Amino acid sequence: MDIISINAAEIVTSLKQSGMRICCAESCTGGMIAAAITDIAGSSAVFSRGFVTYSNQAKINMLGVKPETLTLYGAVSGQTVSEMASGAITASEDEADFAVAVSGIAGPDGGTVEKPVGLVYICVLKKGEVGQVTRYVFDGDRQSVRTQTVENALKTIRGLM
Repeated sequence: MDIISINAAEIVTSLKQSGMRICCAESCTGGMIAAAITDIAGSSAVFSRGFVTYSNQAKINMLGVKPETLTLYGAVSGQTVSEMASGAITASEDEADFAVAVSGIAGPDGGTVEKPVGLVYICVLKKGEVGQVTRYVFDGDRQSVRTQTVENALKTIRGLM
């Protein structure tokens, strides 16, 4: 088993034991976190739903991200992933107890000096609490950035359980 599968399995086990559920709001990973969790047998007991919101309009429409947040901070920001995570829990109609949200620049294009390729923000939010937002700058190609994002998102979830 690889590290992603191990972390996902431990998350599913912990959520089952606690009777809680999780949802995902993903941009740069395009559903890879949801896939990692749902690859685990029995995940249907704990996985509520996933949102792949690649465009800014999808973030606004599906997750309630404020247009002014996107204008002021951009899609790749701590403020945006925080609103994505909160919006995912709201959109789950309170079925989910945890949300994970990610947004980043996987590359190979799209980076700037201020926001380089590899920049990723991850937010893990437990319902009723303030979300934990972490900023990363990962090295490697597009797939490597996306894989590192999934690994770190799952590790962050495990750390809050």
